[in-house]
Amino acid sequence: MDVQCLFFGIEIPNSDWEKTPASVKELVEKLGQLIKQSEKELVDKETQNQELLEKINRTSNNSSSPPSSDPASVSKSPKKKKSGKKRGGQPGHKGHSRFLYEPEDCTVFDHHPENCSCCGEKLSGEDAFPYRHQIVDIPPIKPIVVEHRLHQLVCDSCGTATRATLPIDVNPSGYEASVVALVAVLSGVYRHSLRMVQSAMSEVFGIPMSLGTVNKLRLEASSTLESLVEEAKMYVQNSCVVGADETSFSQGSVDGCNEKNSQGWLWVMVTPLVAFFEITLSRCTQTAKNLLGENFGGILNSDRYASYNWVGLEQRQLCWAHLKREFIKISERTGVSKQIGETLLQQQEELFKLWYQVRDGTLKRCEFKLLVQPIRNSIKSCLEESANHEVGTREKTPFAKTVRTCRQLLKVEPALWLFVDVEGVETTLGCCGESHTSCGYMATYQFWFSNKSW
Repeated sequence: MDVQCLFFGIEIPNSDWEKTPASVKELVEKLGQLIKQSEKELVDKETQNQELLEKINRTSNNSSSPPSSDPASVSKSPKKKKSGKKRGGQPGHKGHSRFLYEPEDCTVFDHHPENCSCCGEKLSGEDAFPYRHQIVDIPPIKPIVVEHRLHQLVCDSCGTATRATLPIDVNPSGYEASVVALVAVLSGVYRHSLRMVQSAMSEVFGIPMSLGTVNKLRLEASSTLESLVEEAKMYVQNSCVVGADETSFSQGSVDGCNEKNSQGWLWVMVTPLVAFFEITLSRCTQTAKNLLGENFGGILNSDRYASYNWVGLEQRQLCWAHLKREFIKISERTGVSKQIGETLLQQQEELFKLWYQVRDGTLKRCEFKLLVQPIRNSIKSCLEESANHEVGTREKTPFAKTVRTCRQLLKVEPALWLFVDVEGVETTLGCCGESHTSCGYMATYQFWFSNKSW
């Protein structure tokens, strides 16, 4: 019997459907449309809910966010198991005592006991190795001020007034090199703000100066060190292996060179010997080229940021610390994404177990290469299987994001494994284990900025 199928899975014979009043048919059709619309809205709401959950659960473990933005509930480091040993130094541990200055650098006072602490007899003589107790103090800090008086004299013949000029070796800024260096160190190495530097110079060293003067001295120090900074930059550009990364930086416009108050970027290039930092107002490809050099011929260790894509895959090693965060993000999603992420994380853990053995010298590199091949095949198969799923080009579901991430990783898959064949290439940026450069090197930098935007 011919039937007319309607919503809710109810099958109505055609004969009955034809007898149905037009107003009821119209109502049924409207209800059907409403149900379809509600189902679509429900799917959209579910997608939005998953996206919001992903944002809420975003931490430094599954994204490029700095650890400082993590909520208190996020564990900063894995808890160590209790060893059962007592607190303090263990048997065989070489102790550390307080640093003592050389006797010739001290004002020495010798103290001799007069009587024996046991029988009371008078004591005499000298102790060849007396116990040394030193009191350290800081003398009152008073600035040394040299005044240069420039006299102005009037010519008896023509009446022209002529004032004397400063000698060539006198700094026209009014501050000697040691003051300029101190301002530079407080600003760069110790990362003090302009106001903090101003306060320290006034309260600690007795040298009051305006905020403008502080910035002027910073610029003077930067200009003085420019040739050394360029030398360090050239060294990094010509190194065999370089780790590179960038992070946002609150630049401001104290010097007037950033009138639009644009977002600043702190870039770092890391080698085993030199870490080079530069603050720019751009994060584009050209900035990366300026840092690494247009003809960069070494191996670049970086994340997948597009500004590094001009470097060929045969010269690139992708940072596994960044990849691990990508895998964690995928594993924290639901459904198929979770399975994909967990598989990738498992293989990543196996890879690092082997890599640590190579670094410890307990596994030969030739054996390592053979053991890595199955891991590489497994990761590549997982990425290919995930990338083959059909998703819409504008689909924003978490699964669609997973598929797109896997497709992007497949395009740069050779750059995941350069460290296996080339000695001296690390799995992560700057030989810093599994830590992130921006929260590792960038948190402890001690190299003066090459700062074109101050």
